[in-house]
Amino acid sequence: MADEIRNVHTGKVLTLNLERVTLPNGRVAELEIAHHPGGATIVALDARNRVCLLRQFRHAAGGWITELPAGKLDNREPPLQCAQRELAEEVGMSARRWEHLGEFFSSPGVLTEVIHVFLARELEACASAPEEHEVFEASWVPLEEAFRLASDGSLRDAKTLIGLAWSRARLADEAARKM
Repeated sequence: MADEIRNVHTGKVLTLNLERVTLPNGRVAELEIAHHPGGATIVALDARNRVCLLRQFRHAAGGWITELPAGKLDNREPPLQCAQRELAEEVGMSARRWEHLGEFFSSPGVLTEVIHVFLARELEACASAPEEHEVFEASWVPLEEAFRLASDGSLRDAKTLIGLAWSRARLADEAARKM
């Protein structure tokens, strides 16, 4: 808990504060903390064992980057609702089967953002409605190819790497239980 908070900026997505805190060792530090509402990312797996990857323009990343579909929690919506909305908006798919694989802090030294990771299966086409500021191309990649891209360094987006790793573990557990 912060001893003192000074707001520096409040924007559409982030609130940046200078927060004076007393650390567990008794020292006092002034930290720059960016508050973010959190988000959800989706490993969408189709009937042909392919995963959806987006080639998306990200100014902050310096151009195009390949990532899983994802989005920001809007109006304190539940993470699953966010994942369902983003899958429909970005990919034009809905899923009958959803599994929460876990959640992680994207950059806990400066950012409060928590990203929830979902595995979506039993997909069906639905209307898509990408947001005006989003520029991307969706493609369906064989799951083993996506795992290879994650392993060889071709993919650089943290939520994508984590989502693929966690889904690989979940799918391996499922396969082992069937044996």
